[in-house]
Amino acid sequence: MRGILASSIGVTCAAALALPLAPPAAAADARPAPTAEAATRAAVTARPDVPGSTQSLPLRPLTRDRASGAAVLGLAPRAVRPFSLLGVVWDDPAAELHGRVQVRTREAGTGAWSDWRYVETHYADHGADPGSAEGTADGVRGATAPLWVGESDGVEIRVLPEPGEGEGVDEGVDEGVGEVTGVDEPGGGDHSVLPSGLRLELVDPGDEVLEGPRTGVMSAEATAASAANSALAPLGSLEIPELDGERTRQEYLTLRGADLTEQQRAEPYIGPRPAVVTRRGWGADESLREKRFVYTGKVKAAFVHHTASGNNYKCSQAPSLVRGFYRYHVRSLGWRDIGYNFLVDKCGRIYEGRAGGVAKPVKGAHTMGFNTNTTGIAVIGSYGSKKPSSSAVKAVARLTAWKLGLHGMNPRAKTYLKSGGGNLYRKGKKVRLNVISGHRDGFNTSCPGGKLYKKLGTARSTAARYQGR
Repeated sequence: MRGILASSIGVTCAAALALPLAPPAAAADARPAPTAEAATRAAVTARPDVPGSTQSLPLRPLTRDRASGAAVLGLAPRAVRPFSLLGVVWDDPAAELHGRVQVRTREAGTGAWSDWRYVETHYADHGADPGSAEGTADGVRGATAPLWVGESDGVEIRVLPEPGEGEGVDEGVDEGVGEVTGVDEPGGGDHSVLPSGLRLELVDPGDEVLEGPRTGVMSAEATAASAANSALAPLGSLEIPELDGERTRQEYLTLRGADLTEQQRAEPYIGPRPAVVTRRGWGADESLREKRFVYTGKVKAAFVHHTASGNNYKCSQAPSLVRGFYRYHVRSLGWRDIGYNFLVDKCGRIYEGRAGGVAKPVKGAHTMGFNTNTTGIAVIGSYGSKKPSSSAVKAVARLTAWKLGLHGMNPRAKTYLKSGGGNLYRKGKKVRLNVISGHRDGFNTSCPGGKLYKKLGTARSTAARYQGR
């Protein structure tokens, strides 16, 4: 994997903080002693028989911001085990990080350091509903969005507190960086405005799974995940193949026939089933997730997201990104599985997300307050200032035409959903939303980015056309 990937903003060192930059090799000697928790996590994630790994590095005070006097937390430049995705987590999932998270990374192989980049700090809205079993489980943490950086072996990070700043920099505005002077002694400085337990998570998505996707032997967990799609594809399939309109209608009658009215059987509105890369196809290590599957009722709406992880990836790397998101959601954030039901790359390829069957109403953790009776689709990338590809928008339309069609939903219509709680709608309130909505329609967030949000009208009309409406 090559290429240093930007989030929505690239920040040059000249415009950055005046921190002392020790050479990466020397910086390793200055690392703080790991906590017992960090040592335990490192021992677990370093197991050679597990594909991929997660390094968890506690952040410490570095310096003070000259303007505000607030402490800046982070890590000096250092060499680390290879990784490709990063994020910051903290102890309390209800706490917010009001500030800026800036990172730079060293490309493996070349040794070249990237410019400073921002990490999107607001990610709690991608998650389980407030008070739900998944949202209140032990080990659930607060976190930033993940940032894909490509294969790297060095990192430097700083977190600048900005009390009351709100939504940060997701929409692609270069806010610059304040000047900082004077390095504090370890443990000094008041950083009470930042959440406690800040740690940098470095994720290696791995190159293969325990029982590689083309071998004949699968674990019990992998067998169960694959069997959930047995009505659509043979056990162990790497991809659920696309179908034409007529074969999709025949499958629809087989899957839903007993629940359909006579009119629905005579004139089903459903788009042709698109091809979907299965979890086995993108290389999911099924031992990471919770074993059981959780289902909701009728899928009445689809929420569209972006992953806020950067755009400079090759489509051939997309399975690695999905594995990275999966490991980040489960190992770092403490979720039961990857949060999204589906993911779409910029070339328009669709990936199965949360396990349980792509034709089934699997309950995800994607739109806080509206995970019941919905499905979550994440377009891989950041679309605050960059337009999504036409291939990705078309894939969203094809997927929603089929998935919503399974439940008799018109992509151009509106529907009522009951809020599970959030910052826009109180718990229990019935809300009228588009059947294809953006994340920001259910929660006060910039997701799925302004440029992608503007394309949802096109996705609705195209999906309706695929359904024959």
